[in-house]
Amino acid sequence: MNRVVLATHNQHKVDELRRILDVTLPGIEVLAYDGPEPVEDGATFAENALIKARAAAAHTGLPAIADDSGICVDVLGGSPGIFSARWAGPGRDGAENLRLVLWQISDMADEHRGAHFTCVAALALPDGTERHVTGIWPGQILREATGEGGFGYDPIFKPNGHDSSAADLAPGVKDAESHRAIAFGELVPVLTELLRP
Repeated sequence: MNRVVLATHNQHKVDELRRILDVTLPGIEVLAYDGPEPVEDGATFAENALIKARAAAAHTGLPAIADDSGICVDVLGGSPGIFSARWAGPGRDGAENLRLVLWQISDMADEHRGAHFTCVAALALPDGTERHVTGIWPGQILREATGEGGFGYDPIFKPNGHDSSAADLAPGVKDAESHRAIAFGELVPVLTELLRP
């Protein structure tokens, strides 16, 4: 059986990506990564995803997949973007990130609250082969957080075609529609081709 390493220490991402990949990558074992975390000093989602995938491939000697993702709010010029995880500053938690975004656009009318999640999924092989693809999940920012599921900015993001936040969606629905589902769905044929014996 082919094996790939999932280059993240974020348990929420591990759980979500394993659910997605279990469906789309039958016959490929997805391993957790327990190596050192690299410094994510890229200026784009793609650069940061590739930094993580390269580090995991170098550490394990196995093909590695990684993602970098975040929320991009139209009226904030695409921010928080790559700074999504630390938007409220160092040492702040996810709830503070949400509160800051909600405050920053609190005066905006609904038609100006457009946003999207971006995910870049990257693959790095030990021989230096690399690929990356992008998934976009459009929607808008709600006026308050709602929902008990999901993580990150899910409670304030309403995906297009839904009446509630991403945190209210059943895991199976999110796994089928999200930015990660789109990106990793596009990465699967690339991965399958490159891992073919």
